[in-house]
Amino acid sequence: MNRRHEGSVRSRKSACGMAACLAAFILQSPVPAQQGPLDGLARPSQGRSMRSTSAFRKGLDGTYDPKAEPLGTTEPLSNRDARDVPPGQTQIVLDAKGPGIITHIWFTFRGPEPALPSAPLGAANHQEMLVRMYWDDQDKPAVEAPMGDFFANAFGFRSEVISLPVIVEDADSYNCYWRMPFRKSARIEVINQSDKPLRGLYHNIDWIKLDSLPDDTPYFYAQYRQEYPVENGKDYVLLETRGKGHYVGTVLAVRMRSPAWFGEGDEKIYIDGEDKPSIWGTGTEDYFLSAWGLKPCQTPYFGVPYFKQRGVGTYTSSYRWHINDPIVFSTGIKVTIEHWGWMSEDENANYKAMSWNEREDDYASVAYWYQTGTPTFAARAPDARERRLPNLDRTIVFAKDFTDARHHGPGEARPQPMPSLYKEAQLLFKPAKIEDGWLEIPFKVTKKEPVRLLLNATCAPDFGRYQASLNGVKLGKPLDFYAAQIDSNEFHLLDFWPEPGDYTLRLECVGKNIASESWGSGLESVRLRERRPRVTTMGHDKDKDWRQNPRLYR
Repeated sequence: MNRRHEGSVRSRKSACGMAACLAAFILQSPVPAQQGPLDGLARPSQGRSMRSTSAFRKGLDGTYDPKAEPLGTTEPLSNRDARDVPPGQTQIVLDAKGPGIITHIWFTFRGPEPALPSAPLGAANHQEMLVRMYWDDQDKPAVEAPMGDFFANAFGFRSEVISLPVIVEDADSYNCYWRMPFRKSARIEVINQSDKPLRGLYHNIDWIKLDSLPDDTPYFYAQYRQEYPVENGKDYVLLETRGKGHYVGTVLAVRMRSPAWFGEGDEKIYIDGEDKPSIWGTGTEDYFLSAWGLKPCQTPYFGVPYFKQRGVGTYTSSYRWHINDPIVFSTGIKVTIEHWGWMSEDENANYKAMSWNEREDDYASVAYWYQTGTPTFAARAPDARERRLPNLDRTIVFAKDFTDARHHGPGEARPQPMPSLYKEAQLLFKPAKIEDGWLEIPFKVTKKEPVRLLLNATCAPDFGRYQASLNGVKLGKPLDFYAAQIDSNEFHLLDFWPEPGDYTLRLECVGKNIASESWGSGLESVRLRERRPRVTTMGHDKDKDWRQNPRLYR
């Protein structure tokens, strides 16, 4: 069965196998410090292993019955192990009586892209699925987070994650090894908050039934938060709760709303009600154990599953697991992070590019911790509609609408569906010769306001290099559309205050990357993206002629 989905990062099998084995072993019951993670396997283990699974169970009427035994016959029904969850409906994937401890969770499901015949209009994405976990019949969920964010895949993007407690193999196999103890009961639900069906939900929940748990055993918690955008004058709060426990992990996703770099803000952690944080960091990338910025990486304890580029409207998602260095608290904890960073000149009151400015980016996060007693955290995950990031693009002009000959040079030009990359088809252009390689995309401006001009385009093994110009004004250096594997990319071109009127973005082929096979191009759209309101308020560039000095703020 093919379960590859949109945006997947191809698996690195050796790293995945190593991480999976380490996760299975290193998170077993504690072993003496001088021993290795495998030594614990030679100890006696208590309890009885159990599993809740989506394996098909045939009822008396021949349909699925969750109370029936799994079907293990030669009937084709035996392989119908997935459940579809209609919009607004809830699927219970675990309903167990304790005492016990969950040791492993595995999910997979169809991706959001359209698929015939089951989902011609597409399916729910993992940001629209909410996971809730309840321990001991509590009214309030101990875990409440979008499916993707809980597994370090934020904002609906699907990326591979290779770490100790969380592994998302090939961006479609969702595993976690967080230990989740419960005394009386455990219930795990997946709620489809999309207006589209959740297709093909598979699950295996592994747990150990025990006779008892020590009285001081803490419960596992995870809570999602977001601010679109973050609040001025306040540090972003990841978690605030009272009780006794230890903080074990953070997932943080940021959509940049401004040029330059967002990650100068320090983590500030307040322990046991203190007024001033006794744990104070040195920068966002430092908290995530990187240096001099963030870049894609995967390690057992920290990583950046998603990071393609910097720029207005671009995304970053990072994880940090405090497994060997839990943050311990006795009466309470408040975990915060500043949202300070570099700022471009046109967003700075003094028209200076500086590294220490309070930024207004979009943040989403999941905090993971253990604690005893009744927690007091008040955060609740908003509905899926509120979790969707607001659209920043004032104008979107799809290139597929300009296939006629007056908009390009001699050669092949046609719409090409690319469902793994775009909702709309791209304009595929294959010029007959390099000198024939030109395209023009017209668009109209109706209001003078600060915007960023960008091109959403495909990079591929047989694509060329093109010089961009706007109404005859050259914009920056040539754009290289070559990539060893097909992917999409945003090419940011210009920050300006265009007067109302007609504009034409022209691309002219100037050659190809030495590794490229040809001079083609694949254009999805031309976009005008809004800038933060303070750019309008300050108005530094409002009366400047962009034609005399075309500027892209970095």
